[in-house]
Order: sequence, then C-alpha cells, then structure tokens
Amino acid sequence: MSSASLTVLVYSQRANVRSDVRSAVGRRAASDTGRIEWVECANYSQLKDQLDSGDIDLAILDGDAQPSGGVGLCRQFKNELADCPPMIVLIARPQDRWLAAWSEADAVLLRPLDPVTAAATVADTLRAHAAAIPVVR
Repeated sequence: MSSASLTVLVYSQRANVRSDVRSAVGRRAASDTGRIEWVECANYSQLKDQLDSGDIDLAILDGDAQPSGGVGLCRQFKNELADCPPMIVLIARPQDRWLAAWSEADAVLLRPLDPVTAAATVADTLRAHAAAIPVVR
C-alpha cells in the first residue's frame, strides 16, 4: 500500500463521536498506510456531497446517527454509488452486528472504541480495498 495521503470521512451528528473516531484511529492507521486527512460530516447532505465528490478513500458511519443512521445509509450508498468507497459502521451493541452485515459494510467497529482495534480495522479495510481487483463496467 502506498504512503500517499488518504481521505477518511467520519459521519455522526454528534461531535464527540467524530472526535472519538479521529482520536482512536489517529493520523495514520498503520505504518504501511498513508497519512489520514479527516473529513467530518454532521448531516446527510454533507455526507452525500462528500461521497459524490469521489475523493473519499474510506467512510466511517455512526450507526446511531440521527435522523439518518449510518447502517441504512451504508446500504443505500453501497447500492447507489458506482464507485462506493469502503465503509465501516460504528455500532453500540454487539448484537447489532447483523445490521452491519445487512448494510453491506466492509467492517464493523464497536463503541466504545478501542484505539488498537479501531486503527487495525481501518488499516485492514484500506489494505483490502487497495488489493481488490477493480470492476470494469
């Protein structure tokens, strides 16, 4: 994986959730991943605009965001965007992992966030996406 800068989006209407994600993952998820430039979105409109820009390398969505939860939005964007970036869904309860699977999320993070797990999940998701064979349409 290259060490170029990566743009990672974090979506939640709660500033503390966005801050927790940024703090847990940090400025570089692993030594072999690029430096992270964070983009924060507090509402659906901002999220949609950022994803439509095509400049997002990874999106982390709060499953409990209001009024538009990250679980449903993940499924929506996975089905609507031709070149959807990988998505990680944050959930508060382990029993909600099935919802994240339904959403077609690439990975799941459980809150409260463990910094080691959060950084490893982000790095693994970025590596998997970089190694994927592109789909020609």
